[in-house]
Amino acid sequence: MAPVISLLDLAIVGDGQTTRDALDATVAVARRAEAFGYRRAWYAEHHNMAAIASSATSVVIGHVAAQTSTIRVGSGGIMLPNHSPLTIAEQFGTLATLYGSRIDLGVGRAPGSDRAAAMAMRRLPDASDRFASDVQEIQRYLAPGGSVDGVTAYPGVGTEVPITVLGSSLFGARLAAHLGLPYGFASQFAPAALQDAVMIYRSEFEPSEQCDRPHVIAGVNAICADDRDDADRQFERVARARVKRFLLGEREVTEEQLDQIVDSPQGRQVLQMMTYSAVGTPAEVGEYLRTFAVHADADELIVVQASPTTEQRLRSTELVAEATLEAATA
Repeated sequence: MAPVISLLDLAIVGDGQTTRDALDATVAVARRAEAFGYRRAWYAEHHNMAAIASSATSVVIGHVAAQTSTIRVGSGGIMLPNHSPLTIAEQFGTLATLYGSRIDLGVGRAPGSDRAAAMAMRRLPDASDRFASDVQEIQRYLAPGGSVDGVTAYPGVGTEVPITVLGSSLFGARLAAHLGLPYGFASQFAPAALQDAVMIYRSEFEPSEQCDRPHVIAGVNAICADDRDDADRQFERVARARVKRFLLGEREVTEEQLDQIVDSPQGRQVLQMMTYSAVGTPAEVGEYLRTFAVHADADELIVVQASPTTEQRLRSTELVAEATLEAATA
């Protein structure tokens, strides 16, 4: 059986692109995903990273939602320790008021930033420790007639925006199970604990008003091209760019120096983050995604279209959909 597919767009600012170019590309890719039957398009909160344009995640979601019509649009995710629950309830309540039931709220407890950016956001050192209670507080704000200590989220109250707990460890799995919420595992960059986390989530799941059964969303990278050699070249370019971004930031190096860094233990560790990557022709990528869905015991795959250029991402978005749709009708 073919997996349900969704899109996770990191709003990457590619070589030679402006931030506006990257944000225009997010809309183009979301429209292409909508046209080809993806379930949802999600955007992630990162800070102090020149190559990622989605730091104001709620604004990006609204921008994409305004220019699409059927695809679900949401966060994958909002890094909740950076924000008050009331602020997020108001933001996503506003989005739901404007765009109806298409809005999703995926929340995580990672900082999505470095220490300096965390301080600039006035993030408290123990903010992550309150993650579970913050999720429940947002639920109360979004519920019909909901309020917290005499405070009501306007807009927000009664919108019941669906919440997904995101994570890359066993903590998030247990919390999602306890609260009866969908669980999204960030296997596109943190593959190690995927199977253990999903097993715990499914075995400990308690039904809730939002979900009567477990729902697992697993992240996976994809580069799908008409030609295998083209896909391999794209993947090599993306992998080298990721090593440079994580280990060097904006520092310029020669290609020979980058070769050495890629081959270093630190470089190999960064590359290991991309363990779950579907690379190749539509037939090869379709088979990989079906096998990965079984491996992850996932109800849905959220795909990072990792190709380096906008046109390549658009084409990959089409080909991934065609590959999975063909499997569904075979």
